[in-house]
Amino acid sequence: MKDKHEQTSKFLSLILRHAPDTIGLTLDAQGWASVAELLARANAHGKHLSPELLREVVAANAKQRFAFSDDGLSIRASQGHSLKSVDLALAPIAPPDLLYHGTASRFITSIRQGGLKAQARQHVHLSTEQATAVAVGARYGVPVILTVRAGEMHAGGHVFYQSDNGVWLTDAVPLRYIDFPK
Repeated sequence: MKDKHEQTSKFLSLILRHAPDTIGLTLDAQGWASVAELLARANAHGKHLSPELLREVVAANAKQRFAFSDDGLSIRASQGHSLKSVDLALAPIAPPDLLYHGTASRFITSIRQGGLKAQARQHVHLSTEQATAVAVGARYGVPVILTVRAGEMHAGGHVFYQSDNGVWLTDAVPLRYIDFPK
């Protein structure tokens, strides 16, 4: 069952974060999609997805990547969208003094030149825990953990948001706010 959950989670990430048109799904301005439409379109495109499996995957996802609306009729990705048309409508919030960003060692030269940029996503993703940053960085190679002086950055006028699943988001992190490991 773990493989089925993982495959379904990856499918949902593709559809709800990056390419809803793959199955002809439409997201609203805040990234919400009708659960009924998602199920119908996924099944019509050969991806067997039942309401039970969808609920299991959303509930079991350790990172809480997906969320149902209060009435349970809609679903969206909590963050990580590459679609510029999606605005999660998150309120700006003051971050903790320090946040962490996990990356792969092969990206350090580029980061040292231009800071952290959102790249294909809407925001740079940051975490409150180093262990989370290690796990993220390890997905792309040898992990390197960067410390972001978020409190200082916020005081300098940079805006932060926190997604429904606790991930901290900002447009970019200028080099002067990044501490690299020794």
